[in-house]
Amino acid sequence: MNSIWQVARGLKASYRDSDLRGRVAKLNGRLDQTSAPGDSAGLDHAETAREYYDICSHLMVYGWGESLHFAPLRRQESLDDSKLGHQRLMIDKLDLRPGMSVIDVGCGIGGPMRTVVREAGVKVTGINSSEVQLVRARQLTAEAGLTDMIDYVETSFMDMGAIEDDTYDRAYAIESTCHAPDKVGAFTEISRVLKPGALLWGQEMCLTDRFDPASSTHRDIERELMRGIALRKIATFAEVNQALEAAGFEVIEGKDYGTPENGSTTPWYQPMEARSGTRNNTLRGTPLGRRLAIASARGAEALSVLPRGTAEVAKLLDRTADAYVAGGKTGIFTPLYCFVARKPH
Repeated sequence: MNSIWQVARGLKASYRDSDLRGRVAKLNGRLDQTSAPGDSAGLDHAETAREYYDICSHLMVYGWGESLHFAPLRRQESLDDSKLGHQRLMIDKLDLRPGMSVIDVGCGIGGPMRTVVREAGVKVTGINSSEVQLVRARQLTAEAGLTDMIDYVETSFMDMGAIEDDTYDRAYAIESTCHAPDKVGAFTEISRVLKPGALLWGQEMCLTDRFDPASSTHRDIERELMRGIALRKIATFAEVNQALEAAGFEVIEGKDYGTPENGSTTPWYQPMEARSGTRNNTLRGTPLGRRLAIASARGAEALSVLPRGTAEVAKLLDRTADAYVAGGKTGIFTPLYCFVARKPH
């Protein structure tokens, strides 16, 4: 878990020549437009998502760790252990074997990628459009001594033109294709770079069957989630499967791992609600911890320890955490719809 001093150094290095406060204000305006009904037709959603991660990544890592994804939680495990267990499940479902070539679609700062390389002995290419995240990913990969097993392509997964057809044995996309402005287009492009017969693991943020479009409460939570995660739309399980099939994939398996029957004995949103629920859960992600982070950021800005605007980033992520908790507690949203799909031979 990154210390506040690592966050401070990262923020200063990333935003030294930019107006962070102005960028956050502009991003908030774009996010408001994204979540407003019928008001985002002319918005570049891919650019919004890229800016969201460029601005927010350092604080996201501070609060959640190097693997920026959700996982089924169990009381006897820490959050990091649960994420590692979920990555191992992915490795098993993909049947990864030494010598395979794998593409990580939307690699973030590379936490899962480094696990995959260590545990499966495969070579991985990380795709990411966020320069800030790629800089940190390369640093962490070098520190882990895995540079010869991992490379990167700075591009959108909507257009991976630098990669030839039928290149990779396997692919995974963890909480990335939920940002696709065109889900069929994203899955079609992933299919293009996979070899015939290759497997794809995906983890999508979805509306569950409990979502009622006639409920104003459900609609309000949906809009807050869209705003907080920089999403153009939140798909249902069926819509994800339909997009995969339209792109030519065979859907082998799809399930919500955020439910007790699929291994989550503690609610997936618990670390953002209270310290109880998992072993060694920290204060950082809780409402109190988030308020302390905002107050601390304001003080650090005044002392020029953190760039001006850092507190506004913390406030944005605090609002997003509240939306996650609301979506989870009502049961209308999950970040853990996971699927395995195969490109036909």
